[in-house]
Amino acid sequence: MKGFYSRKLHSLLGVIPLGFFILEHMITNFSAVEGGEQGFKDSVVWINSLPLVLILEIFGIWLPLLYHGVYGTYIALQAKPNNGRFRHERNLRYLLQRVTGVIALFFIGWHIWETRVQVALGNVTHEELGGLIHDIVSQPVFFMIYLISVLAVSFHFTNGLWSFMVSWGITIGPRAQRVSSYICMGLFVIVAVMFTWSLFVFRGMEFEASGTAMLHTLKTVIG
Repeated sequence: MKGFYSRKLHSLLGVIPLGFFILEHMITNFSAVEGGEQGFKDSVVWINSLPLVLILEIFGIWLPLLYHGVYGTYIALQAKPNNGRFRHERNLRYLLQRVTGVIALFFIGWHIWETRVQVALGNVTHEELGGLIHDIVSQPVFFMIYLISVLAVSFHFTNGLWSFMVSWGITIGPRAQRVSSYICMGLFVIVAVMFTWSLFVFRGMEFEASGTAMLHTLKTVIG
């Protein structure tokens, strides 16, 4: 029963609050598509002007992400895929859920280091984040890493949402699970397209900035 409740908590945290975190991130990034550089800056400033934002981050993002990521890695390592014997859709989604979870964990950790941690250290300001992301995704290798990673995050979240509804008894019968599967995969397409669209916008010269101190420091050290 201990493992049962641990998995239930893991599943719940993947939707609430981490699912909301992903959707908020998607909307904030997409503000660059709708409003350009200034639109993105305004969204970032608004998010960080919320009252008790640090408390919200600790208890709404960092701690849930730590538990979900660590326990999710344990689940992935315990997984025993049988796609070679049973090539069913659910078997494939079972495997992809674990693979994308590992990708998402490493990517989110790296992305937090690049952005939130650098802001906290004073190397980058909130206003310079757009320019920082521009410099990163303008490099083809990093752009591909970002592209693969945001697709992995999008699938992991939406397929996890479907799994959450099944495991929590929200969708019980085969028909309900089939309909919810169509809805969640439709949501995957929407989230993936919005994240990908934002990435291409961030590559535009409009986001080029000279204030990305952290990136210039790294280039100096490497060079």
